[in-house]
Amino acid sequence: MSNKLWKVFAGLCVFAMSAVCVLPVSAQMSDSKEKPPMYSYVAFWNIPRAQWAEMDKSNAANAKILDKAIANGSIVGYGDDQNLIHGADAPTHDGWWSAMSMAGVLNMLDQFYKAGNPTSPVLASATNHWDNIFVSRTYNWHSGSWKDLYTHGSSYKLRPDAPNDAIETLSKNMIGPLLEKMLADGTIHEYEIDTEAVHTQAPGTFWIFYLAANAEGIDKVDAAIRETLKSNPLSGPAFGSMTDFTDHRDYLSRTSATYK
Repeated sequence: MSNKLWKVFAGLCVFAMSAVCVLPVSAQMSDSKEKPPMYSYVAFWNIPRAQWAEMDKSNAANAKILDKAIANGSIVGYGDDQNLIHGADAPTHDGWWSAMSMAGVLNMLDQFYKAGNPTSPVLASATNHWDNIFVSRTYNWHSGSWKDLYTHGSSYKLRPDAPNDAIETLSKNMIGPLLEKMLADGTIHEYEIDTEAVHTQAPGTFWIFYLAANAEGIDKVDAAIRETLKSNPLSGPAFGSMTDFTDHRDYLSRTSATYK
């Protein structure tokens, strides 16, 4: 998932969304094919720095189990992240996997519980831990395995008066098509727009994640946003009228990931 960081996007999206208004309806909907929901389980951990090397060993051991699940089709992707921007309440690490059903996610979790993974010494050393299960209907990826790439993620909170289809509208008409272009030219290897499948907080928050092929990929995505503004120089409050920016947050991590 994958974690799952739109540094420039947050400031520009208010204007970029207005560019959608000048596109023909057919162009707006060209990349909006309905996809089955993809579910992702993410376990977040605050691991003491002295245990980070042990966390790397734990991730390598977990990969052997997850590779089997990829091979038999139980899951479609998995990975682990190490947070690069540390906050007081931010996790240091996370691990995740994605499946095309809730059953696929939960059966994988059950395997780890039966193997005793949650009680391993390195995880027992965590000073904080929480889990989420997300669902995405706007996503895509390249098949393959990568190490030490960059995941950029952003969270946004809808305003109480936002339309019921606000996330779908933003995903299909602006965010999805932009990231699909970045995927096609190799700038990124995966993207997804998530909401919580199991709500651990109030509904209305959504997350935008992309897995950049390298550090330069983050700059390329930013440049693509700026180019969108140049080619469609309209201003408008569409994005801003739907979201409350006081709840906006960004995330940046180093990622190892595998997708089927």
